[in-house]
Amino acid sequence: MKGNVSLLDVKIESERLIQVPITMAYAESIFREFTDEITRFMYPPTPVVLEETVTFIKSAMVSLNDGTNLQMVVQDKTTGEFLGCSGVHELGQAMPELGIWIKKGAHGRGIGMEAVSALMTWAWTNLACENLTYPVDRRNTASRRIPELHGGVVMKEWKEIKQNGFELDLVGYQIGRHP
Repeated sequence: MKGNVSLLDVKIESERLIQVPITMAYAESIFREFTDEITRFMYPPTPVVLEETVTFIKSAMVSLNDGTNLQMVVQDKTTGEFLGCSGVHELGQAMPELGIWIKKGAHGRGIGMEAVSALMTWAWTNLACENLTYPVDRRNTASRRIPELHGGVVMKEWKEIKQNGFELDLVGYQIGRHP
């Protein structure tokens, strides 16, 4: 990372959204909204009990503290409503990875696109990298539009078995820095 940016202090604002570092204050919202429908095309399974979400948040907070992953909560800038989670992962790698999930009730409003665009702006400003990656299941057409509209190109395709045994059919996009 460029400079001495503490990930615990990062706040990313865009037109309608604010993204803030994940904390335990969001455990119940994440647990409630990270449903089977949301996790269908994601590696992690739907949590069965709140303690699974708490364990995830604890891990995410450690990685925020050690500077390896920027794990954020997406909120409505005006109302503070919880909308989902986002992140820039593997910060020490040559091509950090973008990730996002938006709760079902907020789908279809361009929130994922806006959140990822803001994350990319943060990454280009704060990271010494020329490219970002965005892995997505090829069947998740709404999520695939995000890297495609940012000039992403497919660099890798693979299959992976998620934790619940469902097979993911993944496409890894590479998104380059734009002048």
